[in-house]
Amino acid sequence: MSSSGRRSRQSSSGSSRISDDQIIDLVSKLHQLLPEIRTTRRPNKASANKVLQETCNYIRDLHKEVDNLSERLSQLLSTIDANSPEAAIIRSLI
Repeated sequence: MSSSGRRSRQSSSGSSRISDDQIIDLVSKLHQLLPEIRTTRRPNKASANKVLQETCNYIRDLHKEVDNLSERLSQLLSTIDANSPEAAIIRSLI
């Protein structure tokens, strides 16, 4: 055990250790980023397991949203003239 009384875990590379306190801090930071947990009545009571599950769900949802927006953009671009001012605006945003 470390001097703080907390256990340390070896990273996958085996070269450094991460303490339980660091894990708790990282989970807390994730917790603050998740809208689903942030809006609950007792946001600080969510377990690390719940925070990690919600993080995965949130990232999965963001990927779906990016895919949907990409598809919509592709459809929009296919319906307008490539030389139009609208197409130029869209290209400048990408």
